[in-house]
Amino acid sequence: MKFTLTKQILLGVALGIAIGYVAPEFGTQVGWLRDIFLHLIKVIIAPLVFATVVTGIAGGGHSGSVGRLGLKSLIYFEIVTTIALFIGLAVVNLSQPGSGVALVGDPGTLGSVATNHPKTLIETVVHIFPTSIIESMAKGDVLQIVTFSVIFALALRRIGDHAKPIIAWCESLAQTMFAFTNIIMRFAPIGIGAAMAATIGHQGLDILKSLGLLIGSLYIALILFVVVVFGAVMIIARIPLRPFLKAVREPFTLAFVTTSSESALPMAMERMEQFGVPKHIVGFVMPAGYTFNLDGTTLYLSMASVFVMQAVASTVPGFTFDIGQQLTMMLALMITSKGVAAVPRASLVILLATLSTFLPEHLRHYGPIAVSMIFGVDEFMDMARTSVNLLGNCLATVVMARWEGAFDDEKARRFGS
Repeated sequence: MKFTLTKQILLGVALGIAIGYVAPEFGTQVGWLRDIFLHLIKVIIAPLVFATVVTGIAGGGHSGSVGRLGLKSLIYFEIVTTIALFIGLAVVNLSQPGSGVALVGDPGTLGSVATNHPKTLIETVVHIFPTSIIESMAKGDVLQIVTFSVIFALALRRIGDHAKPIIAWCESLAQTMFAFTNIIMRFAPIGIGAAMAATIGHQGLDILKSLGLLIGSLYIALILFVVVVFGAVMIIARIPLRPFLKAVREPFTLAFVTTSSESALPMAMERMEQFGVPKHIVGFVMPAGYTFNLDGTTLYLSMASVFVMQAVASTVPGFTFDIGQQLTMMLALMITSKGVAAVPRASLVILLATLSTFLPEHLRHYGPIAVSMIFGVDEFMDMARTSVNLLGNCLATVVMARWEGAFDDEKARRFGS
């Protein structure tokens, strides 16, 4: 029988869960297979993003649209992520997952998370501009690579015919990296199966029971967000549903199982080009979205922060956190969530910083305790929010292509056939 990559990945997931549950010690020992797969994926990103952006702008004559595309993208990102915040706020207030949760224990399991801090808005803006492109590529800092690539492409356009050999080389590099991706994807079912075996073997399934309501509420909120918000966007932008779902199916599955947006980025970029989005839009919008358009992470932050406040209210008699205070916290998250990129365990760092701001000083020690509790099931929630981040960024490229009048409907229809 010939299995598609999606079926192979799902089979790997099922086997990984079974191995992690039946033989947890062995499951944790095969985690190195996951690490090899993720390393091979991450090595693709820097050269692929560089080559795609340069050929899209310098080779396709789109230098004049870069500023306009950037402004449109930021407006779209801000609108969608704000909606995500308020959907999370509505669901967490209806489900009340933090009510009845007692906060006791030692937050020491957080480790290095507590020593990090989220970037401020100014720090995020400054961070966009690299001091060394070699360092940016070594660290896998996608936004800095995009910034350098855009300026590099604009410089190539200024030197005329002298740029042709470099542009041709970048076009060859982009095609080579897409072929590289297809080779690495053959290893995906093994790497993903190992990832699931390691997760279940280390955490076990019992951990899902203690915070099951929070996990379930998050999944419901994300499904609601995808169906209502993404559905409305697709209708407004006239995006064909079935071909789009077919295009994002495998990158979405990859992001869900690996809990890594980076692992799905090369394949997602390739699929969006095949779907009918011009190369320069894919190369600019999708990497930029990894900083400014993390819909799943933003929704998760609104739910997790209110969950902690509900748990504190259950633990400390007399403490309340009304809807007015929650709205103020959402306004703060609209800014601080943009500093998620390039911070280890970024969402937990943002969550800790937000709690430190809004909890009274004498109750701030409950913040790390609550976050350490969430930390235990964070990987299960990370699967959902990461895949929604990926889905949102794929959709954003199509929306921007439609907004620019550059979307190829015929190519999209052929993809779905």
